[in-house]
Amino acid sequence: MEPEVSFQPSEHQHNRYNPLRDEWVLVSAHRMNRPWKGQVEKPPQENIPRHDPKNPLCPGARRAGGEVNPDYEGTFVFENDFPALQPDAPEPGPADHPLLQATSARGVCQVMCFHPWSDITLPLMTNQEVRAVIDKWAEISSDLGATYPWVQIFENKGETMGCSNPHPHCQVWASSFLPNEAQTEERTQREYLRTHGTPMLLEYGRLEEERKERLVLKNDHWLVVVPYWAVWPFQTLLLPRRHVTRLQDLSDEERDSLASIMKRLLCKYDNLFEVSFPYSMGWHGAPTGRHLKEDCSHWQLHAHYYPPLLRSASVRKFMVGYEMLAQAQRDLTAEQAAERLRNLPEEHYKTGGAAEDR
Repeated sequence: MEPEVSFQPSEHQHNRYNPLRDEWVLVSAHRMNRPWKGQVEKPPQENIPRHDPKNPLCPGARRAGGEVNPDYEGTFVFENDFPALQPDAPEPGPADHPLLQATSARGVCQVMCFHPWSDITLPLMTNQEVRAVIDKWAEISSDLGATYPWVQIFENKGETMGCSNPHPHCQVWASSFLPNEAQTEERTQREYLRTHGTPMLLEYGRLEEERKERLVLKNDHWLVVVPYWAVWPFQTLLLPRRHVTRLQDLSDEERDSLASIMKRLLCKYDNLFEVSFPYSMGWHGAPTGRHLKEDCSHWQLHAHYYPPLLRSASVRKFMVGYEMLAQAQRDLTAEQAAERLRNLPEEHYKTGGAAEDR
């Protein structure tokens, strides 16, 4: 009779539950041993000019719609020249069949430049410059949130994530409806509070801080973890250590601490494969607009970071096949990813911390 094999997360496939999205992810860490003969990504663009008058995001440049950017010296926000949402779109009208439904979708889309220089990214900015970005995020969230129920701040960084312009920037889409992800997180967090008596992500952050195996970074006000249910290889979740529902509710100290921990995390990301690390990130806070008058204590503010790189700067994770037709699957455990990120230096490989001296 063969001896019973004990379960090892890094060796044996298993499913993990994501309570925030109410879905499962298949973890198959042994697949990292397989040879790779798939697509190889090209390295990010190097030697980016600090200012290019033909780059529509640069100070003084003319954009596609004919507008000329001011000679901004900090952050700069403008209305997207090709918005996915517009405030005055007409109603689609009643559906003539239950399988062919449509509803109205109105909103605004903005672009926010982080810095006037094109050859810089968030981890290469000073803490003060990152803090200015956070303050502008909070201001936009408050302003647009007075009208719209959902304000989505997101950054796509790198060509691998579909960003063709290297200038440091993000987008803000405010919508007249709660998008799918917001609806799911609204439901799961509300149900968790009702069942367990505490906000889901507040309890989760305390659990990860106590157990430490998936903890990447922490400071007085914030935690960064690779979530137990992570899908992307080096996915992280950025959480406040106190109960706070929206960006605009952060104190001055929390904003300073956020700037610090964001910079530390993003330096680790770049240091992992010594490349400007691509990712999609975004903030999820409590709904706004008409929801401002509701009890949103089930929400905990958080940011998701979804980086695609898996084995190196040139090998990424593809969400295809099984992931699209069955369920999400990942090729290393959250604990393995957290350990690699945790052990990386926090000084950027290009500067050794020189950004703080600018």
